[in-house]
Amino acid sequence: MEGGTSTLSCMTDTITLIGLVATQPRHLVTGEGLPITSFRLASTQRRFDRSQNRWVDGETNWYTITGFRQLAINIVGSVQKGERVIVTGRLRIRDWTAGEKAGTTIEVDADAIGHDLSWGTSTFLRSISAATIDPAAASSEEAAGEAAGETEAVQSDDAPEVPVDTAATDSVAVPF
Repeated sequence: MEGGTSTLSCMTDTITLIGLVATQPRHLVTGEGLPITSFRLASTQRRFDRSQNRWVDGETNWYTITGFRQLAINIVGSVQKGERVIVTGRLRIRDWTAGEKAGTTIEVDADAIGHDLSWGTSTFLRSISAATIDPAAASSEEAAGEAAGETEAVQSDDAPEVPVDTAATDSVAVPF
């Protein structure tokens, strides 16, 4: 924050949130090579009002969700504004001041993020960081598999074709 100050509460609680992705995820890579992706999450509690015989919205809570490393790469490739997600992570509460204005920011350092399947379906593609793949080991494992008579899995006709786009990231997507 320019011209402002912020203090961090000593809170390391784990929290699980269900909500709507309110902003397009913003992805950056630090000078040290650390991928970071963040977005705003709106979480509105709903309750059934018996007097009106209908569901009503309560207050909306706003959170800044941040993912690091492989999670950051996977967020930018999987999560879009307007989607419903479930987030679990470490809660951080920061008080801030900027001139005459003051406020509190609630942040979550995400451990895991997934689509809320109560509202739709999702397809999972496992990602393996290219940095963790040893080409020599992969070649020798492939050769050992061929020598043992193993073949690559053949996709059935009714299974959807799985696109793999490694140009955007240094990871490889493989079906789970």
